[in-house]
Amino acid sequence: MSILQGRHAIVTGSTSGIGEGIARALARAGASVTLNGLGDAGEIEALRAEMAAEHGVAVNYDPADMRRPEQVRAMVEKAAGEGGCDILVNNAGIQHTAPVEEFPADRWDAIMAINLSAVFHATAAAVPHMRRRGYGRIVNVASVHGLVASVDKAAYVAAKHGVVGLTKVVALETARDPITCNAICPGWVLTPLVQAQIEARAEKEKVDFDRAAGELLGEKQPSAAFVTPEQLGALVIFLCGAAADQLTGQALPMDGGWTAQ
Repeated sequence: MSILQGRHAIVTGSTSGIGEGIARALARAGASVTLNGLGDAGEIEALRAEMAAEHGVAVNYDPADMRRPEQVRAMVEKAAGEGGCDILVNNAGIQHTAPVEEFPADRWDAIMAINLSAVFHATAAAVPHMRRRGYGRIVNVASVHGLVASVDKAAYVAAKHGVVGLTKVVALETARDPITCNAICPGWVLTPLVQAQIEARAEKEKVDFDRAAGELLGEKQPSAAFVTPEQLGALVIFLCGAAADQLTGQALPMDGGWTAQ
């Protein structure tokens, strides 16, 4: 499948988890990819090389720090110069949980910078390139928490609601261009971030990992199954195709029924 041959995609936070799954889907569909994210340099290089070899596309890595606006914008400009900026997937995110009155100010600032402000900076840098190339797909990985709230997640919920709002504004501003901007809103996905939450819960409740994972799913996700990065990658591919030309400004839940309740 090479429906995206000749396109170049930037995927932030793509060295693991959801971002990696989306980057692999894009490469499989024929797009060249700029990876970005944290991790061991050797492991990142192995991932980059493996993805390039498996799918026969150019795969680059940019270490831009999503907390630094100038680095976020420079990443987009570099990618545009090397292969174009056709697809932007704003996925990078962090989490911290605490009651609002105990929430550390530095954690609030970091979550806002990475989960929301970086989306703005990357998008603002990418849109002019997309207009010049006559094609653009912006996919913001929000969260079910961009649509509903949970306790102890003030910063994450506020940032993800902000991403959904930003998505709608960008969609309106690009509505007469060949550009779409949508948000996908996953429920529980077994990423390193969620795994850490489950492990903390298991330790607190003195139960094993599977029991803690089942309890977590049971509270929110009626399907009682995790969403997978592969499923989210397939949704991104659909959004990048011609069938989604008139699908813009939407927040699309993939949440096992969470927000249907």
